[in-house]
Amino acid sequence: MDRHFVAAPAAANLPLTLALLTVWNTDFLGASTAAVLPYSQSLALLPAYLQQLEMESNGKQTDRDGETVGVGTCPVLWGEAGTNGQHSFYQLIHQGGQTIPCDFIALRDSDFPLPGGHHAALLANCLAQSAALAFGQTAAEVRAAGVPEVLVPYKVFPGNQPSTTLVLPALNPYTLGQLLALYEHKVFCLGVLWNLNSFDQWGVELGKQLANQLTPLLSGNGDAAGFDASTRGLLAALRTT
Repeated sequence: MDRHFVAAPAAANLPLTLALLTVWNTDFLGASTAAVLPYSQSLALLPAYLQQLEMESNGKQTDRDGETVGVGTCPVLWGEAGTNGQHSFYQLIHQGGQTIPCDFIALRDSDFPLPGGHHAALLANCLAQSAALAFGQTAAEVRAAGVPEVLVPYKVFPGNQPSTTLVLPALNPYTLGQLLALYEHKVFCLGVLWNLNSFDQWGVELGKQLANQLTPLLSGNGDAAGFDASTRGLLAALRTT
């Protein structure tokens, strides 16, 4: 993946393509959030890893020149293993009226010996969800399926939800390394496109400073007068015995 990123032309460069899609979805389509949906339980913690990689790196509004970027930068990243998510938040993505770009990640071959048909069903669900998000279902299609008229409005899916599907041949140390490097280079590209320093993290420093000041106050030592009314009230509640 490192060699590909260096050598591949822009039109075929995977990290750059993912970065440009993020800029398009965030700054042109107005998406403020994005979902990572791996259809493998072995990748269940990937969304949490990418949260730190992407949001800490590019969740910034001041560029390298000290100027305001002026557009949205990193979207709020979240996600869950595919079939788990289908039973929780996919409803919102399909019919919630928000643009939520999705990255689907599928394995061509299962990384564990599964009962017959299990992996094929998993892949079918992944492909079905990306197709349904893209193309939805019209009222005419619902009626053609014989659905009672009173239910037609509820079964219409607007579609037009952007998504990307990444297919790994299998999950092993090599392909996992490729996948992580793909997202790391994507983050670098976004830093260049938004003119950000992806490797600072000033946004977490203020909270650390305030925490150091608050720690002794929780034990009843010091004066909380310098803090806002909300924080003073919370300190009082926490110190009540």
